[in-house]
Amino acid sequence: MIKLGCIADDFTGATDLANNLVRAGMRVVQTIGVPAEPLAADVDAVVVALKSRTIPAAEAICQSLAALAWLQAQGAQQIYFKYCSTFDSTPAGNIGPVTEALMAAMGTTFTIATPAFPDNHRTVFKGYLFAGDGLLNEGGMQNHPLTPMTDPNLVRVLQAQCKGKVGLIDYRAVAQGEQAIRTRIAQLRSEGVSVSIVDAVSNDDLHRLGPALKDMPLVTAGSGVAIGLPANFGLAPNASASQLPPASGLKAVVSGSCSVATNGQVAAFKRAGFPALGLDPLQMASGANVVDQALAWAAPLLAKGPVLVYSTDEPSAVKAVQAQLGVEKAGAMVEHCIAAIAQGLVKLGVRQLVVAGGETSGACVQALGISQMQIGPQIDPGVPWCHAHSPLTGAEGLHLTLKSGNFGRESFFSHAFDALA
Repeated sequence: MIKLGCIADDFTGATDLANNLVRAGMRVVQTIGVPAEPLAADVDAVVVALKSRTIPAAEAICQSLAALAWLQAQGAQQIYFKYCSTFDSTPAGNIGPVTEALMAAMGTTFTIATPAFPDNHRTVFKGYLFAGDGLLNEGGMQNHPLTPMTDPNLVRVLQAQCKGKVGLIDYRAVAQGEQAIRTRIAQLRSEGVSVSIVDAVSNDDLHRLGPALKDMPLVTAGSGVAIGLPANFGLAPNASASQLPPASGLKAVVSGSCSVATNGQVAAFKRAGFPALGLDPLQMASGANVVDQALAWAAPLLAKGPVLVYSTDEPSAVKAVQAQLGVEKAGAMVEHCIAAIAQGLVKLGVRQLVVAGGETSGACVQALGISQMQIGPQIDPGVPWCHAHSPLTGAEGLHLTLKSGNFGRESFFSHAFDALA
């Protein structure tokens, strides 16, 4: 019987959450979609990775309810709906509609919502979401091609997506600890609030919040809240939770994220002298065999160290391509191409693979036929190495990391491999 059952709205977000749970002492397996087979290991928590962040809300609800039913069948004592620390959503959803659908299915009338993740500079104060020292809508997220975040006020953002009333547990209650938080929850419930944003500006805030959530059937959050939950089940940090098999084989990086952080990581990798190949979406659209060209380029270079294949660009360039091809077509085409390249790289002997971008990660793990991943040691906050079995690798499996576009230091693409050495 598992203790914590998690539903993540994208693949990198799932590993980000799993990483925090492992660091706090939980043994974690991440599944790709709702499992069709038994779990591969005896674990404390399961994170079901969906690809539901930007699909129509009705589809996201359907997938999330299927994940909920499976997790409940495994005996999950608490459910955690995980979304991005930048609260990626639009007035149509999907955070609000999925949250309310899960609440209805579970028969619960109150939950919390907070994307706070101080380790990655995402903090919430008086209901406003900050990225670093600035408001969310001032740091690049306002230009996100799929979920532009133009309002940093999370109460307003979530209220636009919810039928129920949205409230706020502010920093004053959080600073006073568990009892004050519980008192504020009781007050909000008496006022008819069903979902409450929670302020958190530090890990201490998240640890104070954790005990107050012990009896809450459903928690919704980014990955930050996870650091305060394992203790509710009597678990503490331990090294054995993150052990993976030894790493071997060739190394590669594929990137489809267009975030500010990933653009910097691509540039840093190239400046360091590593081989990198940029992909042209318009060339893909013209019918050119971009996949075979990329693999032919990579094949003679892999033996010398990691290579990078990327379709990462500045927002203005991305919008220009979207204007010609359409937003959905451009995104799907790039994901399909990079996933096919990842598949080809593994066939060439790559057994240590870095994937950047949530949508890209989802496409790659599906192309590799991966259904479950064991979560290992952290590389950077929110980004662990994982080990998985694929039909392309035989019994040895492969090590891979799925990096959210916004995460990781500038040198991530090169130093990630040092964590496995």
